[in-house]
Amino acid sequence: MNNKGGFLINKVNFLSGRIFNKLMKEHKNLDINHAQGKILFVISRYNELSINDLCKELSLSKSTLTSMLDRLEDKGYILKKSSEKDKRITLISNTKKADESIDIFNDVITKMNAKFYDGFEEEDIKRFENYLEKIYFNLEK
Repeated sequence: MNNKGGFLINKVNFLSGRIFNKLMKEHKNLDINHAQGKILFVISRYNELSINDLCKELSLSKSTLTSMLDRLEDKGYILKKSSEKDKRITLISNTKKADESIDIFNDVITKMNAKFYDGFEEEDIKRFENYLEKIYFNLEK
């Protein structure tokens, strides 16, 4: 059996990232890319979280995430502070600039989802997403 699911998932991920970045560039005052937008989006769901928790949410290594967070901090999108309970823990939160960008990010996500699922029935979407979750959980084992 010659399955190509992994290859197709990789192609879809690459192409959707390019399209997403193109849609983001339509917003001239927004100077973040797809990966950075994803980070801000996750932070916005929690208001504040540790770097370790953010790593888990995004499935990124700490070294990869730290350099991305440094760039977001330099651009004024996030704040870093030490936890009052444990000074070894760095907490991350979004700034007002990031919160304003989340609306644009959500608009781009809506456009991407419309493009992504064009021609799909609702039942097909649910089944497809269930398959993707199964693949994800298999890879996490």
